[in-house]
Amino acid sequence: MVVSRDKAPTAQETFSQMAQAAGLRGRLLLTIGLLILVRLGIYIPLPGIDRAAFAANISGNSALSFVDLFAGGGLKTLGIFALGILPFINASIILQLLTAAIPQLEDLQKNEGEAGRRKISQITRYVALGWAIIQSSLLTVGLLRPYAIDSGPLFIAETVLALAAGSMFVMWVGEVITERGIGNGASLLIFLNIVSTLPTSLGKTFELAQSGDRSVVGGVVILLLVFLAMVVGIVFVQEGTRRIPIISARRQVGRRQYLERSSYLPLRLNQGGVMPIIFASTVLTLPALVAQTLQNASISQFLGTYLGPTSWAHNLVYLVLILFFSYFYASLVVQPDEMSKNLKKMGASIPGIRPGKATTEYIERVLNRLTFLGAIFLGVVAIVPTIVETATRVPTFQGLGATSLLILVGVAIDTAKQIQTYVISQRYEGMVKQ
Repeated sequence: MVVSRDKAPTAQETFSQMAQAAGLRGRLLLTIGLLILVRLGIYIPLPGIDRAAFAANISGNSALSFVDLFAGGGLKTLGIFALGILPFINASIILQLLTAAIPQLEDLQKNEGEAGRRKISQITRYVALGWAIIQSSLLTVGLLRPYAIDSGPLFIAETVLALAAGSMFVMWVGEVITERGIGNGASLLIFLNIVSTLPTSLGKTFELAQSGDRSVVGGVVILLLVFLAMVVGIVFVQEGTRRIPIISARRQVGRRQYLERSSYLPLRLNQGGVMPIIFASTVLTLPALVAQTLQNASISQFLGTYLGPTSWAHNLVYLVLILFFSYFYASLVVQPDEMSKNLKKMGASIPGIRPGKATTEYIERVLNRLTFLGAIFLGVVAIVPTIVETATRVPTFQGLGATSLLILVGVAIDTAKQIQTYVISQRYEGMVKQ
């Protein structure tokens, strides 16, 4: 596994070639246009609902605010794209889990190549459709119906149909961006939804800074410094890899003998990316949703006291869940046994490690250490916003928490790399033509 050492183009070269290259320019314009279309869709209203009363209920509910963050405010505005890309993301997670548990799906993914991946994508779409119907039904009956002007069966049917159709349209837009645009469509849609909340959060921060209170101004300065430090740390960890050296065996073809070739096997420090934090946050929001459904004062008080965002028990449970899901997701993404078999088939080996079981055990040890370090980093990033908010009394930091920062930085890095890949490929095409 050899990594190219070609010099990456500078930012000025990238922008100039983006402007000159018709293919890349068309992809960028298509991506931007579709993102704007999806953003406008959240303002197309669902009929027959008292929006003011519902928005007031959303603002005081942490679980619904978490869902609304990934919907880009669509849940609060009650637009037809209120669910957004969430059903598709949930369906993708479900398929990833089922692929590890069902041999038929695993065979489709590993042994049937592109045709198998297309079948899994089609299954994911069907699961997303079913999940969108379930989520829209629960949202309509459990949350929207009390605020409806006429809460009859017709209202339920129309609202479920509108929300499910809007979610499927957003899923289609994401796939079009992935195939014909720049970057991963689903990731860019989540990126757009999170970025759309920044003006509100930053506006509240600037309003606090203009109050003239020195403690508030100091808190805002600390907030900005911690924010920058977290961004830098996320970039380093997202790009951090452990390179395990591997050596290819000598080969003799005819009278020519090929000497050993050295390369490396890269293992990422953070295998799961943002998924462990998303899983942990989802689990922690379930008690709040249960308490709201039961409407029991004693249960709500208990959860607010012991599992509130500022309690030590909440932070401890959050850390444990992030650690668990980091190891769980790493076990799904990386298969040390498969890596060992592939190295043996290629005639390659790790220096000082015997092929077969010893190689599998070595990769597992390295992977466990990397996963532990990555999980500790994710836990620190997840808890720092709450600690800074409590210490500085600046309540706007939580609107851009750990999950949001990881997604923003990760998607920005991946999209920038893809743009640079297009620029480098077009540079080589120009050299070949000359």
